[in-house]
Amino acid sequence: MADVEAAEHVPSPELRPEEPVATAGPAAAQAGGILTVDLAAIEANWRALSRRATPSECAAVVKADGYGCGIEQVSRKLSRAGCKTFFVADLAEAAHVRNAAPEAAIYVLSGLMPGTVATFADLRTRPVIGSLVELAEWDAFCSTHQWHGGAALHVDTGMNRLGISANEAAALAPRIRSENHGITLLMSHLACAELPDHPLNDRQIKLFREVRGLYRGIPSSLANSSGIFLGNPAHCDMVRPGVALYGVNPTPGKSNPMRPVIELQAHILQVRGVPKGETVGYDAQWTAKRATRIAVVGVGYADGYRRAAGSSDTQAGGHAIVAGTQCPIAGRISMDLMAIDISDLPDNAARRGDLATLIGHEISVDDVANVAGTIGYEVLTSLGQRYHRVYRG
Repeated sequence: MADVEAAEHVPSPELRPEEPVATAGPAAAQAGGILTVDLAAIEANWRALSRRATPSECAAVVKADGYGCGIEQVSRKLSRAGCKTFFVADLAEAAHVRNAAPEAAIYVLSGLMPGTVATFADLRTRPVIGSLVELAEWDAFCSTHQWHGGAALHVDTGMNRLGISANEAAALAPRIRSENHGITLLMSHLACAELPDHPLNDRQIKLFREVRGLYRGIPSSLANSSGIFLGNPAHCDMVRPGVALYGVNPTPGKSNPMRPVIELQAHILQVRGVPKGETVGYDAQWTAKRATRIAVVGVGYADGYRRAAGSSDTQAGGHAIVAGTQCPIAGRISMDLMAIDISDLPDNAARRGDLATLIGHEISVDDVANVAGTIGYEVLTSLGQRYHRVYRG
């Protein structure tokens, strides 16, 4: 009976965290992991970026479910903090933001898909026009329905992805002399903002400045998260931070100026011994070099924890924090599970039902990205829906 009681380890009441402002997903006891999102930290990051970009307006990019953090929760928090403009990828995301921020300006970055023009009007959202075909379709709708909701005009200055060319933008510039030209924002996108010394940054800033000169009186926007740190020449009238809002470092190679936003914890499902010389996990890539204790936790790559963060006999992998100590991952990350080497912890320091921290405290989103050979964007936006989600702040 004593062993059963020990397995049902529950923190004492005085150690319980403050009450969440909201929860989502399966119940905590039924989920493999718990994802905690600090909405107050997101607001603090937005305010810090806004101060850095002053006097430019600071918008917010909340696409991909608010970079995995919850699009409606994030949008509602930032709207109440004073954010007036949001950017999403598609109309489905725009509907979520409209629900959370009824009065906000919402721009849809993927532009005007065929057959969707009326939905923009219904949602009071604005397409980011990236081709002359889209512009013609938008103009036809606005003329027929007397719609004056506005749109952004996207000019390609070097990304070579979406957007009209600088020459096309120059040819279209005379339209702003008409009373109902419909352009509420002129924008472009930096390709190399995370590399401040890359020559393409200066080329894009200069080309966009030339185009802006043809659209005097129209607000303009160029800088993403890292672009804000390129300084005033990139700020224009509006900056569009995305990943920095969620705690990822917008200045790689330097200390992170942003507050961490998420904590990811996984339930320990079992603690077991592995004899010296035995292997752990798929493909038998990790061999116990001593009598080993492992904690098996209920999170894997189906939950967004990258498979590449696993370890082998020849390559170290990621870490988790168990009982306050960083412990290495042992072997491959499975779809729903991973093993953590807890041999250096005291006996009974980790028990069934306890939580191991995969992101949080001294393990950042960027740390997990680095060990998995990817970027913080991918780690955040891969966070799955199987977690019990807790929103604080």
